[in-house]
Amino acid sequence: MKWWQQPCQQTNSNFTVNAEQRQQQLTKPPGAMGLLETTAIRLAGLQGRDKPAADKIHISVFAGDHGVVAEGVSAFPQEVTVQMVHNFLQGGAAISVLARQLGATLEVVDTGIMTPLPQQEGLVLHRAGAGTTNSTVEAAMTPEQLAIALQAGHDAVDRAVAQQADLFIGGEMGIGNTTAATALYAALLDQPVALLAGAGTGLDHQGIEHKIAVLDTILFRHRDCGSDAMEWLRCTGGFEIAALSGAYLRAAQCGLPVLLDGFISTAAALVAIRIQPDVAQWLFLSHVSAEQGHHRVLEILNQKPLLDLGMRLGEGSGAAVAVSLIRSACYLHNEMATFAEAAVAGKLK
Repeated sequence: MKWWQQPCQQTNSNFTVNAEQRQQQLTKPPGAMGLLETTAIRLAGLQGRDKPAADKIHISVFAGDHGVVAEGVSAFPQEVTVQMVHNFLQGGAAISVLARQLGATLEVVDTGIMTPLPQQEGLVLHRAGAGTTNSTVEAAMTPEQLAIALQAGHDAVDRAVAQQADLFIGGEMGIGNTTAATALYAALLDQPVALLAGAGTGLDHQGIEHKIAVLDTILFRHRDCGSDAMEWLRCTGGFEIAALSGAYLRAAQCGLPVLLDGFISTAAALVAIRIQPDVAQWLFLSHVSAEQGHHRVLEILNQKPLLDLGMRLGEGSGAAVAVSLIRSACYLHNEMATFAEAAVAGKLK
């Protein structure tokens, strides 16, 4: 049995029930705090704690390049990937700023950018290759490369667990990765590409139409993948998406709750769920991406996001912004007085 086929941990129903009962006793009408209440209850069950917490956050940003960029599917050139990795390491990117604000651990994992950077602080080298191949022509990865990329996610979660993280956030950087993610959505959800493809890094209408044509070519080229999520991941790429899938699988096995980011990370989560359906219970969705198709995917997956701010940056930035809400949910659950403690009359029978 391969490591990603090992079973996921199950939630602790006793702590879930205890959290539900506590919410009924707090000095507020039942349900008055909405999604904050259900978030705290879920987190208590996942963490196996009476007092859920989101104090220690581990963020792994996986970076990789895509051969499909040769088809003109991005508004930015491929060299932006390595330039942005450098920006992450220098502390100038959005996720760098948000990680500092949160006091979170931030690492960048090179899963296969075209131009490798030297070993340095904050950078983990776990390369599956110098970018994937062009998925319109052949499979983006070999089986061996896929295994390496999945392992990159596995090992990132093991580092988070070793640091006793309360939550794991996976981010990504890779010019062309909205094309790979859209292909995964279309293949695994059996949805038309035209309903899912969006602007990515800023394509105009003509650029989106071209992207749709490229996606149709990818889906036709790899139609023999059928309903096999792992094969679709291997054939469409990319290394960083595979690493995210591996991270979500490993987090569920380790019992570490995950705060999902947006369009790309949800595609990786979809792959992980298809491989191990129990992964789903370990995932919190941070926000709705402005990328076309994400709303539709969330309806199909029946996921309720914490935020809808029109974001579509990636990097794990939407998830990082949502951490403050998770923390608020925990503080409210843990520190609000009960009716009895506050000597406040409860709801009439």
